[in-house]
Amino acid sequence: ALRALCLAGLGAAIGGGAADQCSWRGSGLSQEAGSVEQLSLHCAEGSLEWLYPTGALRLRLAPRLPPTTAAVKGGSPRHITACIKPTGTFRGAQLYLEREGVLELLLPEAPRPRARCFSWLPQEKVALFLQATPHPDISRRIAAFRYELRGDWLARPALPAASLSAEGACRPCNDTEILMAICTSDFVIRGSIRSVSNDAELQESVIGVSATRIHRQKFPLFQAGGRSGRPVGSIRTPLRCGVKPGPGTFLFTGWLHFGEAWLSCAPRYRDFQRIYEGAQRTRQNPCEFPMD
Repeated sequence: ALRALCLAGLGAAIGGGAADQCSWRGSGLSQEAGSVEQLSLHCAEGSLEWLYPTGALRLRLAPRLPPTTAAVKGGSPRHITACIKPTGTFRGAQLYLEREGVLELLLPEAPRPRARCFSWLPQEKVALFLQATPHPDISRRIAAFRYELRGDWLARPALPAASLSAEGACRPCNDTEILMAICTSDFVIRGSIRSVSNDAELQESVIGVSATRIHRQKFPLFQAGGRSGRPVGSIRTPLRCGVKPGPGTFLFTGWLHFGEAWLSCAPRYRDFQRIYEGAQRTRQNPCEFPMD
């Protein structure tokens, strides 16, 4: 029935709504009964807010993404990864992933406010299909979520998403992955672990980090604070990885994910020095990195 509704709505008139290249906000009250509104957003991140859901929305994923491997000559994305995070008040609809005409449930009605992620090859045709659920009273129901899209997260994305394969997500990075991480990550922080706390409900571990040097951060994730005056911040990782506090200096790398830092690779700094200096000798380091 969902597939028939999706196909039948391809020629439906577009209902009322406000959209830019990144976000859309509209109301189901302006849609015809049984119609499917066609949307297309072209940013790497944004949001959707659907008030009083009726009928359905079909959102085409068409990001204009620079390759995240731009720091590496000749790099280009092998696949695209999208993450969807519902608001805590997501009601009135269910969200499906439409891949090559097949629908897969991503978010049921009233989901837990956790991100769901999925990947696809550039040549695949994918879309998000938001189907309103029937209710006698549609008032106070808003289906809203934020999205992020980017080309080719690291080969082992450590993201809080059951829809991404967990295989290898918690193993230590190999030498090649570490060298790539310092070139392409959203943040590269040298520092030590202050604390580790676990959130069983969200299935996340939060690593408190004290930074001795900020090599790179796209946003001010780490700021001065604490008795030492050193920049401090937190980095998240899936709970299943079983992170424990430990002594020593690490090089933390990773991605910004819905405003939060998520861990990718975290070698001990002395191990990173050995790996990087070895790559320098053989001219195999993919980018330059300041050493001291």
